[in-house]
Amino acid sequence: MIRALLHFTFPDKSQEEIEKILDSCNSITDFQSRVIYHSVRNILEKSSEGFFTHGFEKLKPDTSYLFVSNHRDIVMDTSLLNVALLDNGLVLTASAIGDNLVHKPFLLALSKLVRNFLIKRGLSPREMLESSRKVSAYVKHLLEEEGRSVWIAQREGRTKDGNDQTQQGVLKMLALASEERQIMDYFKKLRITPVAISYEYDPTDLLKMPELMARHYDIEYVKTSNEDFNSILKGALGQKKRICIQVGEITDQQLDAIRDSGESVNRQFQMLADCIDEQIRRNYRLWPTNYLAYDLLHNTERFADHYSEKEKRQFERRLERRVGEEDDIARKNFLAMYANPVINRMKYETTL
Repeated sequence: MIRALLHFTFPDKSQEEIEKILDSCNSITDFQSRVIYHSVRNILEKSSEGFFTHGFEKLKPDTSYLFVSNHRDIVMDTSLLNVALLDNGLVLTASAIGDNLVHKPFLLALSKLVRNFLIKRGLSPREMLESSRKVSAYVKHLLEEEGRSVWIAQREGRTKDGNDQTQQGVLKMLALASEERQIMDYFKKLRITPVAISYEYDPTDLLKMPELMARHYDIEYVKTSNEDFNSILKGALGQKKRICIQVGEITDQQLDAIRDSGESVNRQFQMLADCIDEQIRRNYRLWPTNYLAYDLLHNTERFADHYSEKEKRQFERRLERRVGEEDDIARKNFLAMYANPVINRMKYETTL
């Protein structure tokens, strides 16, 4: 698998030339910049129609940030963020990843080579607390002592339904390593930076449907043995059309206002989660597919000026291929996956 990845990355180079490139890598940063960067650029060339970034000019070189991101794709989200950071001369990230995603030796080896650290799943409450303390301390160590940026999803696992929302539990886990009397003073030190990533077409939309349907019918969803690996491959190689990453900021003034609000600690965590949500939802790039899904879901033409007839036909064909016309529940779930970012934006902006 590693050999296949290398030949995909350097299709015009011989095995000897590839080995020379590998021999020149003396650090993880070398491997990321000389190999993985080119892998991701090749993926973008083959499976997208443009990669756009915004807000990175506000970030400072040689400065670590805690990137709290919405999460759509297992591998591509963090890979694309690091491409943007490298292009802008910024510190690359260490990234949190669930241990359920690296059961295959190839994936575990590769995850170490791109600075992933594991979040353990399926633990007892006591084990979960201990694991969370270790992760929190490690994040603090990376940010404050190593000067390494960190990426973490705003919630456990990918957002399957397009409704991006920060879980308080993620923030509470991060706070476990705090030695500050006021938790918002600790978060100021971490330099929390919300990240919004959006794909015009989600290449894994069909793969997310079984879990969405199980949730709709309130039945337990059990993953198949190769489901995550298939999602990784489909996410990398499937057609995405255009992609956008935009970074925002949580200002010291916002954190001071939360700290001085007089609210309970629990309420302060929720206020911070709300701040992150607003940044991600406002900065999320809405594509014609999002507006189309909203109009089809609500049987309206409210956003008809945001898409062409050709784009509408293409999206309707995608909808028919993936869920057909008979299953109305599946159709609504599929459309909601694309429409929810529009609905969330409307909470902050009355005119889109």
